[in-house]
Amino acid sequence: MADVTLTIGDRRHTVACRDGEEDQLRRLGGKLDEHWATAQRAAGNVGGERAMLFVALMLADSLDEAERRPAGAAESAVATRIAEKLEALAATLEKSGENP
Repeated sequence: MADVTLTIGDRRHTVACRDGEEDQLRRLGGKLDEHWATAQRAAGNVGGERAMLFVALMLADSLDEAERRPAGAAESAVATRIAEKLEALAATLEKSGENP
């Protein structure tokens, strides 16, 4: 087991994790810290526990939004744009072949 110290806002938290998971835990802690200032303001600057609740709610909202997106939506949009460009290119080549 390894110990990782995360700094979220102005507080340090030591968390145990399995060996090899330290970098992932640091990345996740960084995500919490990124939202800390906004959460602190939303909590009225009254306490760390309430601010952490707001951080959790913000991340839960992001997760919910991601889960509601259709699977492969981004890949589908890219594929559609590529298909449209290929069709336009094919139409141009066909026209240029008709008028040598």
